[in-house]
Amino acid sequence: MTEKDKPSDRAASTTAAPAMQPVARGDAAPETIPVPPPADPAPDITALLRKAEDEAAELKDAWLRARADVDNVRRQSANDVARAHKYAIERFAEDVLPVRDALESALAAGNAAPEALRAGVELTLKQLDVALEKARIVEIDPVGQKFDPHRHQAMSMIESDQPANTVVQVLQKGYLLIDRVLRPAMVAIAKDREDDA
Repeated sequence: MTEKDKPSDRAASTTAAPAMQPVARGDAAPETIPVPPPADPAPDITALLRKAEDEAAELKDAWLRARADVDNVRRQSANDVARAHKYAIERFAEDVLPVRDALESALAAGNAAPEALRAGVELTLKQLDVALEKARIVEIDPVGQKFDPHRHQAMSMIESDQPANTVVQVLQKGYLLIDRVLRPAMVAIAKDREDDA
């Protein structure tokens, strides 16, 4: 027996070398292809699942906190807007109260001279003008301007030397709040003279 034919060598060679499987290719003799050894044992699925659950819990917690923050900001903004609407007039009211006080003082002085009453009313009117100016309420005084239906309300037409549709008289002043009309000015506008027609 040769050394190649020894059984112990044959057994050692089969365990050391990868297993071979015959593969048939047409008429040729079957060849053997090495089969890879089995992969490492599967990772611990329980540990992976626990890790994924922990990550999901952390993400859910972060999402709930972010949602709560957004809800708090939204609620605070709504409260701020409600307060702004409710108390927007507060500053104007503080400016108008001295005007009311001055008018009450004028009424309390029953036997005051007409000149003193007039001077008091003029001072009160100045106080009111200051309060309106602070609130950015401005007077519309359109005499000599072209009639603007967005700011003026025509009450009558008067024959005048001015061009047609020009405001010639203000019957009641109008007022603007910044750029919004609070009250249009009631006006009389010019019309063409009858003899010019």
